[in-house]
Amino acid sequence: MALIVASFVSGLVFGVGLLISGMTEPSKVIGFLDIFGAWDATLAFVMAGAVAVASLGFALARRRSAPVLAANFSWPARSDIDAPLIVGSALFGIGWGLSGICPGPALVNLAGLSAPIIVFVATMVLGMFGYELWQRRSSIANVGTPQGVAIASPSDG
Repeated sequence: MALIVASFVSGLVFGVGLLISGMTEPSKVIGFLDIFGAWDATLAFVMAGAVAVASLGFALARRRSAPVLAANFSWPARSDIDAPLIVGSALFGIGWGLSGICPGPALVNLAGLSAPIIVFVATMVLGMFGYELWQRRSSIANVGTPQGVAIASPSDG
């Protein structure tokens, strides 16, 4: 039960932070990404604050032998940069730049029941399921070969 409450509170703080920072406003995000036009640098301060808080959190977490609500940490097991990471990052960036919205703010914006946001989230979920299906089919087809596609685990970040 404590894990569920901690997850809820973390999600709530994250969502409120997105609202306060303006990350849920596509026009503000697009203004931040428009570095050669009417650039809105306010989100750079949001990022700097987020990096500072996260860095402090990671530094404190690394000092502990185990997390408070779990038996052990799930640090990423991989640190390599491969083609799927580059392609996925590029697709994410293109989508973010075109729409001004990414998954976290889109979920927060679902509360407004806006048709474009509902379509965005629905297609995002379909894309996730499609990717999982593709990964499973690829891994089944490549069983026993050294070039098999690695399936991401929760610890891969």
